[in-house]
Amino acid sequence: MSEQVLITTIDQRGVARLTMNRPDIRNAFNEELIGGICDAMGRLNSDPNVRAIVLTGAGKAFSAGADLNMMKRAAKYSAAENKDDARRLAHMLSSIYHSAKPTVALVNGPAMGGGLGLIAACDIAIGADTAFFALSEVRVGLIPAVISPYVIQAITVRQARRYFLSGERFDAKHAADMGLLHKAVPAETLNDALDALLNELLACGPGAQTLAKELIRKVAYQPLADAVTEATAGMIAKTRASDEGKEGIAAFLEKRKPNWSGD
Repeated sequence: MSEQVLITTIDQRGVARLTMNRPDIRNAFNEELIGGICDAMGRLNSDPNVRAIVLTGAGKAFSAGADLNMMKRAAKYSAAENKDDARRLAHMLSSIYHSAKPTVALVNGPAMGGGLGLIAACDIAIGADTAFFALSEVRVGLIPAVISPYVIQAITVRQARRYFLSGERFDAKHAADMGLLHKAVPAETLNDALDALLNELLACGPGAQTLAKELIRKVAYQPLADAVTEATAGMIAKTRASDEGKEGIAAFLEKRKPNWSGD
């Protein structure tokens, strides 16, 4: 993947950073960037040395959503070609949402349209208090269809009924209040907030984090019935019997750091 559209770095802690690198057009995504994110997520998820993945934008914006040139090309597509194009976007969001590793959206600036889908697909999102947001598709006669499962899950149906229909802008504080961001911080402290969050994530068992993500997907929105009870009982039994689970309990009892902490 060319660093013209996506920069991938991995530090000594195992933190991978994906930087959308199209600052001149506010990191709007085109076919190449969509494919690059999908490829990078696949590689990083299969790399046992990667502990967490951070997604951010170069320059002053997080992402303006779809590239206008890509949208112009799509206007000439057949129905089948448009559907294939939408599937590629859906695959990118799914690759983030279903990542086995913790994913963090570092929202360094404005996010519009599909950019909100990227944020909502991540496990955790922290943003600069100077950022602003809009689900602006209706302003150009479109709808936020492909990103909707992720955004609605993040902000609730009630909020979606306002912002999907109005396309209006809202600020970082409101984004945090409605759940799109977990925290909005002063722009100059954004990287400090990221480091503090990463310290918390890296203190945890990587296998347990993967299973915790699976647990959420299995339990969320399910009725409290026997099937859920059996599934959760099976998952805790699995973690207790795992090498990581045994090491975690032993470290706690022996008042030492577990072997995954790096200390």
